[in-house]
Amino acid sequence: ENGFYVDLVSPGLNKEDFKIELNKKHLTISAEKKTESEQEESDKVWQKEYAFTSFKKSFYLPETVEGDAIEANYEQGILKLFIPKKAEAIPAVKQIEIA
Repeated sequence: ENGFYVDLVSPGLNKEDFKIELNKKHLTISAEKKTESEQEESDKVWQKEYAFTSFKKSFYLPETVEGDAIEANYEQGILKLFIPKKAEAIPAVKQIEIA
């Protein structure tokens, strides 16, 4: 009623790996992580491993959202966003009397 919730399950990433951008009403969430490891086993064998993880997801937001008040939180492998609606877009509760 007050807004929209977006949960992205992304284990193994840190909050520094994420990039969240709002361009007018276009919300883009992306993440990128690169790991590299080297290990020398002997004079003749050298081992080097790379791992690269990335994703990008975009949403078009309706005019009824308050883009400047979007909240993001990352904990235990889940990125959580709350996208609030503008005050005028939240439906008012009206009591109707019974005659």
